[in-house]
Amino acid sequence: MQLIKGDRGGMLSMSDDSVMMKQVQATHAPDGREVDVAPLLHLVEDILNRATLQVEPPLLAGQAHAEMEEKNHQISYSIVLDALSYVIDRISCEIAYKALGGADAHGTTMTILETLTSFQWDAKLVMTLAAFALHYGEFWLLAQIYSSNQLAKSMAILKQLPTILEHSGPLKPRFDALNKLIKNILEVTRSVVKFKELPPSYISQDVPALSAAMAHVPAAVYWTVRAIVACANQITLLTTMGHEYALTTTESWELSTLEHKLTNIHEHMRKELATCHQHIDEKRSLEEYKMLVDMFEMIHIDNMKVLKSLIYSKDDMQPLVDGSTKRRVTLEVLRRKNVLLLISDLNISHDELSILEQIYNESRIHTTRLDSQYEVIWIPVVDPSIVWTEAMHKQFETLQSTMPWYTVSHPSVIEKAVVRYIREKWHFRNKAILVVLDPQGRVVSPNAIHMMWIWGSNAFPFTSLREESLWREEAWRLELLVNGIDPMILNWIKDGKYIFLYGGDDVEWVRKFTNTARAVAVASRIPLEMAYVGKSTKKELVRRVLATITVEKLSYSMLFSKIQQGKLDDHDPMMLEIKKLLSYDKEGGWAVLSKGSNIISNGHGNTVLTTLVEYDLWKEEIPVKGFDLAYDDHHKKVHGVTYPCCRFEFPNTAGRIPEGMKCPECHRYMEKYTTFLCCHDEGHPTASPFRGEL
Repeated sequence: MQLIKGDRGGMLSMSDDSVMMKQVQATHAPDGREVDVAPLLHLVEDILNRATLQVEPPLLAGQAHAEMEEKNHQISYSIVLDALSYVIDRISCEIAYKALGGADAHGTTMTILETLTSFQWDAKLVMTLAAFALHYGEFWLLAQIYSSNQLAKSMAILKQLPTILEHSGPLKPRFDALNKLIKNILEVTRSVVKFKELPPSYISQDVPALSAAMAHVPAAVYWTVRAIVACANQITLLTTMGHEYALTTTESWELSTLEHKLTNIHEHMRKELATCHQHIDEKRSLEEYKMLVDMFEMIHIDNMKVLKSLIYSKDDMQPLVDGSTKRRVTLEVLRRKNVLLLISDLNISHDELSILEQIYNESRIHTTRLDSQYEVIWIPVVDPSIVWTEAMHKQFETLQSTMPWYTVSHPSVIEKAVVRYIREKWHFRNKAILVVLDPQGRVVSPNAIHMMWIWGSNAFPFTSLREESLWREEAWRLELLVNGIDPMILNWIKDGKYIFLYGGDDVEWVRKFTNTARAVAVASRIPLEMAYVGKSTKKELVRRVLATITVEKLSYSMLFSKIQQGKLDDHDPMMLEIKKLLSYDKEGGWAVLSKGSNIISNGHGNTVLTTLVEYDLWKEEIPVKGFDLAYDDHHKKVHGVTYPCCRFEFPNTAGRIPEGMKCPECHRYMEKYTTFLCCHDEGHPTASPFRGEL
């Protein structure tokens, strides 16, 4: 008892008892044989969990699961027990003999460790626990069936069990103490076995967490065997001396101290085991990531290998949900098809979803050719370090229920390595992207969402080559800016009318601009139509927009499309106009004047308003040059005097953000800033976009 009384600390203090630990280490001389203790531990756990006075179900799984596990382990049981049964019986007898002889617990523990000198630490512990389970299991087996089995009844009488159970009330505190200690014994034993089972290909003794834990294993084994001896002593003395055997204060204190000590040991080992598993997960994730990188560099006969690597590699479940039927399906439904991976977080914009759904549904109605069909899969990316909550689950289910295409059954099927690949190789930053895979699983576009916004289903098969081809065919025309906004504008274009497309959030500027523009139209006798297409960050000013895509969104899609192609050509007239439009939108207001499809002028709100206000200065040029040229020439003069600032904002969730940009006005490189923005009118904050400003 002096060894126990002298140790009221935690795990480190027990390791500091160098004298005792030297004795323990001296008993350890393994002969190199490896014993698979998992089947034996499983059997022992089943015995100890069922060996109880309670009538509650065992701590393990239900009967069906137990029967299945028993079949799975039956062969393993036989192999292990053939090799170890003699030693286990010997230890069981040793424990009972020492208890009856009044030997001290430390001496009995050391005798057991010497008997098991040639085994590894995990085997020593599990075999000792098995020896205890033989005795303890027999005690409770007879207690549970003696009333219905004559043989059991006769044996129970020999062990004084009926008398003991008649006094189970007064004995309950003792059994409760034993149950608590046995629970701690099992937890520490599992921990020791788990350390032994760690895969050596992913973790070695060089890892500090593992080396520290393995250094504590001898002490953990000693104190756990010591606790087993204490429990065995209680059962042995109870069956030999009867219920009148009273638990002494010293013995009661010993059980309590051992329980406290094993609790500390288990908690310490649990933390070290968690650190080891983190190391293994990181190393395994790195390996899986490298395999993914290699996977996309290979040539495949179809897309199945790629899709399994990205979504779910096993065949034990159906990882997809069909959006049309809401039924679970396998990846086979995507074999040799064009697949669009819609990758987003759980905060994907409902506006973006509605646009994509419209394009997707249109493709299903109008497409009859097999070679122009595609499938979409939603892959929600959730930070693996964030705890999955019920609110997140509801958010996921709500989004999933609205999607007509395929979705993964749950975000958890997407492995950590895949999330890393998506972020690092496809530049996903929480803003939705649309990665396109061809029928062989090759990435033919790292993000087709911009070309889809611009050209819709006409962009099929959504490859980078198709995107490049569409740009070659495109011209700086009004249809490029108003596609899908308002059918009425398309009618104005057909009629060849003058059209002012304008936007901004300065209400006073909007009032002055519209009044002045109408007055100029009347004075010039031109058919002028005007369309306010809003500013996408101000909801109250976008109520008149009939569709979700605003000019600003389309313009950004055009800019990102060019960035993605690596062809942000500062000498491309169309790109210069798009960049001007975007920069003006960030500086209060803008206006584009066209005649039919042909864009006459694209200007900042202030320069356009000044041009209109100064109508008297250029109206005499209209009969000579025509309204188009007269307006454009004067606007260029005004613009040359004012030179408004140019500014671009890229949310840090946008993904592919250019390292630098030239001003579309003066062609010098713009300065780069970081801003923090909170737009309460949007319902949620947008943080830290990059701002380029000259």
